Amino acid sequence: DQEEDGSLEIGPREGFGGAQPTIILSARDEPEPGKSRLHIDVSPVGMDQDAELERLLKLGARPADVGQTGEENWHVLADPEGNEFCLLRRRLNPL
Repeated sequence: DQEEDGSLEIGPREGFGGAQPTIILSARDEPEPGKSRLHIDVSPVGMDQDAELERLLKLGARPADVGQTGEENWHVLADPEGNEFCLLRRRLNPL
């Protein structure tokens, strides 16, 4: 289903095999030069956000500053190659 902001969420039907990856497509007015055109949001499953943050940092992720205020309920990280992604709070409830 398309959201009011024009974004489109693609994923399995609700209740179809438990928590699975979902892709949200949204348009931008202009691309950001030098930035990845694909942005990944990661939602922890089976652990809370703090435990997943610790796990990702041990795997080589590092905090990325993109102008956050510190009040966000997500973390912006970069993988070892510098690709930015966000660690969200849990979004899906496991079945």
